[in-house]
Amino acid sequence: MSAVPAVEAEVECSSVVEEARKEALRHKWIESQKAGRDLGQEAIRQWYARYSWPFLRHCWFLHLQGIRFYTEFQARDFGLFDREFRDPRDRELLREIVERIHRGAENLDIIVWATQANLEMRRIHVILERLDINARRLRLDNLLEMVQNESADV
Repeated sequence: MSAVPAVEAEVECSSVVEEARKEALRHKWIESQKAGRDLGQEAIRQWYARYSWPFLRHCWFLHLQGIRFYTEFQARDFGLFDREFRDPRDRELLREIVERIHRGAENLDIIVWATQANLEMRRIHVILERLDINARRLRLDNLLEMVQNESADV
């Protein structure tokens, strides 16, 4: 039995590691062109240090929105936004929270923002609990190793 849920034919199934490798190689090529020489694995490490965290968050959001299925994320989380947040008020609040998370905010940042904005904290907590950012993190140390290993083969 497959761990991949039944997804609609138009939904693309992807691998975060494979897409990260492509992005790291693209970065390596651009930076090597700028430098006039092959920067090699140093450019891969540079991509990882600068862009891996926002890249992972972007992939996670695509998965949660049901836009692209990533095999490294939990199958039950695919399309979570549409399934869990149907109330228009919750959807607007979710949009604001996701924008902040996308810019790097963590749970505490969102709670501080919501408190300062005098928002209904019960709704904030429900959304943060359902998103459960900390439980859904991929191990970044493994990502660098996997990207470096796959990039060395190219």
